[in-house]
Amino acid sequence: MHEAVAALIGQDRPVDLPAWRSFWDALHERGARPEHGTHPERGLRRGEAVALLASLSTTMPGRTTLTALLDSLAERRPGGAAGAPGAFDGAVDITGTGGGPRTFDTATAAALVAAAMGTPVVKTGLPAYASPTAPAGLPELLGIPLSRSYEETHAMLEDCGIAFAGSFVYPAELALLARAVLPLDIRGLGRCFHALGPFLADVPVSAQVTGFCDARPAPALRTAAAHTARATGRRVWLAGNDLGTEGLAGCATNRVYVHEAGGEDEFTLDPVPLGLRPGTLEGLRPRGADPVAHVRAVLGGEGTREAEDTVCLGAAALAVAGHTTGDWHGALAAARAVIHDGGALALLERLRTRTAVHA
Repeated sequence: MHEAVAALIGQDRPVDLPAWRSFWDALHERGARPEHGTHPERGLRRGEAVALLASLSTTMPGRTTLTALLDSLAERRPGGAAGAPGAFDGAVDITGTGGGPRTFDTATAAALVAAAMGTPVVKTGLPAYASPTAPAGLPELLGIPLSRSYEETHAMLEDCGIAFAGSFVYPAELALLARAVLPLDIRGLGRCFHALGPFLADVPVSAQVTGFCDARPAPALRTAAAHTARATGRRVWLAGNDLGTEGLAGCATNRVYVHEAGGEDEFTLDPVPLGLRPGTLEGLRPRGADPVAHVRAVLGGEGTREAEDTVCLGAAALAVAGHTTGDWHGALAAARAVIHDGGALALLERLRTRTAVHA
C-alpha cells in the first residue's frame, strides 16, 4: 500500500510533501498508456485511489498533511498563470466549497452583477469530472462557454469585465483521480477535493470570496485559506451565514473570515444595518424547472426579495474584497441599480454575443 494511503487510513502520522509527490507520480504512472513506453505496473495498485479519497472525505486532513497536499499540487502546475497577460490585477474570484441547502446559483448571478458594476471578476468552479453525462454548469446553460486558456480568460476579462475559467486552471491530478476511481462517482467520493477546490484553482486574481455552508468554517478550510493567502499574496474571504447556505445571504446574519498574507481577521454582516431585511430560505430556492429563466429573472429585478438582496450582497462583497470600494452601502446601491436599469442582463447578452462572434 502506498505510504500516503497507509498514513491516511491509519491516522498515525501526517503525510509529508515527499509522500504526496510520490503518490502523484504513481497516479500518473497508473494513467500512462503502455504504448507510450511507460510501465503502469509501477503505478498505484487497484483501489488505492479510492482508499485515499474515502479517507480524506471521512476525516479532513490535519494542518501538516493539508498544507503538504496543497503545496504538492501547486508545484505541479505548468506555470501558465504567472505569465498570464495582465496578471488579472484587481480581479476577484467567487466560488464555494459545496453543500448546504439547495438554492439557485447565487454566486454566478453575483459575479455577473459585480462585473456590471465595474468590479473585474474571474469565476472558477470545480469541474464535474464524474461522467460524460454530468450536467452543464449555469454559465454554459446561459450560453457562456468556459475559457480554455489564460489568454482566452484575459481576452474575455478585457472585453466584458468578467471571465468564466475552464478546467485548465485546476491540477491535472484531479482528472486522473476521477478516472482512477471509475466506475465510482468522484462527486460523492471526492468531497474533500470539492471543499478544497477554491484553493486549487491557479488564477492570478487579487482576491477571492469563498462560500462555505456550515455554522462556521471547518478548521481545514481556514488552514487552506490562510495557506493560500500566504502562498499567493491574494486576499481570501471565507463567507457563511445563519441559514446554512453557501456564501453570503442577504436575508440572514453573515460571518466573514479574512485571510491575508499579513494575518487574519473576521467580521459580521447583519442585514438590518445594511438596509436589507431578514427573510427565509424559501426565497432562495430554485423557481420552476428552468434555472436559466430563474437567474435571468433575478438579474432583471423580477426575483424574490431574498434572491435580489443575496445577489446584491454577494456582488458588493466582491467589490469590497477587490478594493473597488470600501463602502458597503454604496456597493449595495450600485448592485441594485445594475439589476433594475438592465445593466446585468445587458452584460449577459454581451457575453452571449461575444461567444457567438468568437465561436
